Amino acid sequence: MTASNWRPRAGSSFACEKRPAVADRGMVVTNHPLASAAGAEMLANGGNAIDASIAALFTLSVVEPMMVGIFGGGTALMRLADGREVVLDGLSTAPAASRPDSFEPVSDRWPDYMEVKGRANAVGPRAVAAPGTLKGWCEALERHGKLDLATVMDPAIRYAGRGFRATQLLHECIQVAGPDLARDKTASALLLPGGNALAAGALLVQPELADTLRTIAKEGPGALYGGAIGAVAAEYLERNGSLLTAADLAQYRTIDRQPVRGTYRGVEIVGAPPPTSGGVHIVQMLNLLEGYDIAGLGFGTAETLHLLLEVMKIAAADRVAATADPAFVRTPVERLMSKEYADLRRPEIQAAAAGTFAARILQNESHDTTHVTVADGDGNIVSSTQTLNSLFGARIVIPGTGMIPNNYMYLFDPHPGKALSLAPGKRLTSTQSPLLGYRNGKPYFALGLPGGFRLYASAMQGVINLIDHGMTLQEAVEAPRVWTQGQDAEIESSVPDTVRATLAGMGHPVVPVAHVAGGMCAIEFLGDGSMTGAACWRADGVPLGVSGGYARPGVRFFPDISRKR
Repeated sequence: MTASNWRPRAGSSFACEKRPAVADRGMVVTNHPLASAAGAEMLANGGNAIDASIAALFTLSVVEPMMVGIFGGGTALMRLADGREVVLDGLSTAPAASRPDSFEPVSDRWPDYMEVKGRANAVGPRAVAAPGTLKGWCEALERHGKLDLATVMDPAIRYAGRGFRATQLLHECIQVAGPDLARDKTASALLLPGGNALAAGALLVQPELADTLRTIAKEGPGALYGGAIGAVAAEYLERNGSLLTAADLAQYRTIDRQPVRGTYRGVEIVGAPPPTSGGVHIVQMLNLLEGYDIAGLGFGTAETLHLLLEVMKIAAADRVAATADPAFVRTPVERLMSKEYADLRRPEIQAAAAGTFAARILQNESHDTTHVTVADGDGNIVSSTQTLNSLFGARIVIPGTGMIPNNYMYLFDPHPGKALSLAPGKRLTSTQSPLLGYRNGKPYFALGLPGGFRLYASAMQGVINLIDHGMTLQEAVEAPRVWTQGQDAEIESSVPDTVRATLAGMGHPVVPVAHVAGGMCAIEFLGDGSMTGAACWRADGVPLGVSGGYARPGVRFFPDISRKR
């Protein structure tokens, strides 16, 4: 069957552009083919899903340098073979020198509310927060993996040292960030050869990053957190105005958290807790939608999309008001996720008119992130979202290391006295939404995607595509999406004009867009023990499965003739 023939059973007009993979011994879904291959290599080498996910992430830090790196932050939701669930919080933290007034805001009103003088919280050394990715990846591997660090890092080191061919997406991302990258001598030399964005198909070799990765493979994460690499990075950043110090790196800690959980039409939904807000507010939105016959209203209809947009606005208003680092701000998680709260809010939704739910967007979380979803045949599952925040993070390269640091300071409210204001050691608030679904107590799906504050609403739509609309996994990840948080209603251009016109008539300020959020990576677990992996057209995503296995004991190619002599 060709992709052009794949029409959703839900009756929509869209056609899938990619095909899924099916396997029974393991599945790796990432947003780059080389990263998926690195993960599959680990499974083939006797590793488990944790080994595969970390190999994929290290490789992504090389081949998707605009999205993720060892100087970033992220969240991993893991389901282990024994049934335990673990959330490893490797989100970035504000340096100890941070103060609520560390940046000078240029406006008290949206859309410039989060902007500061000189863009110092967005571009350059002052935008860098303490990174958590490297420590998080290494700790996940040490606690739950089967292979050693050097083995899982080997593919990343190969592609950094020998090079890889740039994709069209990487080329276009360099073009977008080009004016900022050009201001940094090291970044410009690497990504803008001759003053032009690295061409699609060109070989990108990163020898300094390869050396950094080799050192980490030998010495472990301590090379950055208190070691020589961290000292080089901190000295350069401090000398150029950063608040980050070597002490901030040495003192950084990940946090193990308990996942949040809810139910939607009998399916258990498991996500990451605050300061990651996706899990809480996806369950909140699903609770609101549970009061409607979404399947009966149909996929992509104006009636269904109207309800999706309304519950997104309610969740957005509550997220801004109540969700932040729980060490600094009390978040009423149980209340927000309760069926009773949904029953209280649902009557505010009008059947045929757009409502106002006091939403304010006070975050600069970027859609430039990456995600991996991995499972093995033993029952280990990983859904992990990792990022530098904005495209190419702070848009600098630390000389001598090849590392592109995050720009996570851009996520803190530059105005003092707010829930998201800067404070020493404060963890950033993210909408990252790694999800697991269970049906009848058994794994049903795992999914996640990049997309900034658009991603949690997109993950929710993936869930209802599976549960309400009965889509295949490939359809669920590729289906047209919508998004709003109270301002424009972004509707992907593949949604028919008639539907958009009806939504506009209801009062939604409709804006057609090429895409909402990024490439979803998903796995569905089938009843016969096999699994399907799917990636969507919004990124360079590829699912790779591992089936088959080793030879049956005693198998030989020819008789042992020595016994006949």
